[in-house]
Amino acid sequence: MPLDLPPYMQERIVCSIAAAAKYEIPANIVLAVAEQEGGRPGQWVRNSSNGSHDVGPMQFNTNYLRELAQFGISPGHVAAAGCYPFDLAAWRLRKHIKNDKGDLWTRVANYHSRTPHFNQVYRADLMKRAARWADWLSARYVTHEAPLPRETPQVGLASTARSKPLSMARWQAPSGYVQRKLIIEGQQ
Repeated sequence: MPLDLPPYMQERIVCSIAAAAKYEIPANIVLAVAEQEGGRPGQWVRNSSNGSHDVGPMQFNTNYLRELAQFGISPGHVAAAGCYPFDLAAWRLRKHIKNDKGDLWTRVANYHSRTPHFNQVYRADLMKRAARWADWLSARYVTHEAPLPRETPQVGLASTARSKPLSMARWQAPSGYVQRKLIIEGQQ
């Protein structure tokens, strides 16, 4: 990792890649979402349209966080420095990829909004960022195609690890896109 990157960027890259590997989704997608969200630890951004806030490095909306309270997840947890916000975002992205309708990019853009107009704008930017991150990863790591998750792992504050092995199936991607995932030593 280049030493001239500010610490929050180093954290963003390391944590995004680790979360992508943990939740078996393409690392370039998690990196693209992290870059697109552009948050930082401790950051709270007020949404003037509805009075909610986007919180932390992955900009979790406080309205969405109300749903996560049942797992013991609070705004303070996702505002904190460290990899937990990235793990939670990868878990959420995995759920969108597995459960939502539409093509891969529409499902991933549901992280931001399910409203068609906002989804389309986010989707277009995300695709460009993901392509750049895919090139960045390929230049630095051995990568391969990532399969589509079939089961959603459970997430909680104490442990975000999968509770059981996941069965996997191939997913269809738009033409011109190569899904990528890091090969972690000992994993295939």
